[in-house]
Amino acid sequence: MRTIAIVNQKGGCGKTTVSINLASSLAVKGKRTLLVDMDPQSHSAVGLAVPEDQIELAIYDSLLSASRKEKIDLSEILWQISDNFELAPSNIDLAAFEQQMAGVVGRENCLKDVLSTVSDHYDYCIIDCPPSVGLLTFNAIRSSQDVIVPVETGYFSLHGLSKQLETLKVLSDQCEQPINVMVLASMYDVRTKMSREILAELRKHFGSRMFQTVINFNTKLKEAASLGQPITEYEPSSKGSKDFLSLADELISTDTLTHRKEMVSSLSRQLESISNNARGILEETSPSRQLTQENLKEETTEKILDKVENEIEQYYGVRQHGSVISFTTLYPNANKVQIAGDFNHWQPENTIMEKINSYGAWQVKLNLAPGKYRYRLVVDGKWQQDPYNENVEQNPYGDYNSLLTVGQV
Repeated sequence: MRTIAIVNQKGGCGKTTVSINLASSLAVKGKRTLLVDMDPQSHSAVGLAVPEDQIELAIYDSLLSASRKEKIDLSEILWQISDNFELAPSNIDLAAFEQQMAGVVGRENCLKDVLSTVSDHYDYCIIDCPPSVGLLTFNAIRSSQDVIVPVETGYFSLHGLSKQLETLKVLSDQCEQPINVMVLASMYDVRTKMSREILAELRKHFGSRMFQTVINFNTKLKEAASLGQPITEYEPSSKGSKDFLSLADELISTDTLTHRKEMVSSLSRQLESISNNARGILEETSPSRQLTQENLKEETTEKILDKVENEIEQYYGVRQHGSVISFTTLYPNANKVQIAGDFNHWQPENTIMEKINSYGAWQVKLNLAPGKYRYRLVVDGKWQQDPYNENVEQNPYGDYNSLLTVGQV
């Protein structure tokens, strides 16, 4: 079984879209395929219309059973999506995995141990990783022979690419195993000059480390996800379906044993170059410069810079801007997201988050005095820790509160 982790620290890069549709395309090609969701937000299940309230056992249970030498067969948690395609779903319980495994010997091998029990049952295993670097991502990489890094051909994705690759190199060194890393250009919009320039530079610097297939921006992909279907099922004749089938063909034809001789070391030698080049491209394609180059007469530089600032603020997690604390999270299917914590007497109705875009990002900004605060998110009435904040502590109810420290301005 060839195991492939889909990794990117940045949210919103199309990671889950790639995971679902690559797995589905491999299945269409006749390959027995398992998709493992290692993201506590369970986006793969959402994107495949698996009802959350009907998931009795998830990958979290299998991981714990592996660490405790118990017997929960992986087959007990699987959902059959289509012919040759099965899903090991996750749920919010997975967010507590790292804390529960603190100090446990071999905790980085839990997923590897689980997958070893089914290695003869599948040709491919695709792992959808969370948008953070922690024990869950480390488990995924420890289990894999290959890593795919989806890179959106936009302003912010290139900016963080070198840091992403540095992180992968560190994880690879810690894993003490060879890992074949490939870059995949996604959400490519051929109509924009910036996308074309960034794609050209990626190909120039990564060469054989980059898939020839490009995942084009396609509205059918979003429609398919909203209806809980892979693109190969929703619209087989669409450009999005053809892109992923092409990616599957390219992946199948790849001789990883040959490519693996280069490994991450070849990427690490290119980090400084791509980082320097990224800065150059960003200067050339910055919104203020694009204003002149593209003759965007209807918008002022100030308006475009405001858009850039808004995009920066929409990164998920908790951030301090002076005395203002911004909380941003992602729940595409939620109707209401609230926060309850020390700062509002644990009354969620006092702090309601606002949905800020069509992708399901939610945000609220609070003025908080310096100090340490505990809080939890309340998503459609369900209390849970913040999946984008790794700082937590156990509460008296056996769950975890997220922690926030506000510094002096």
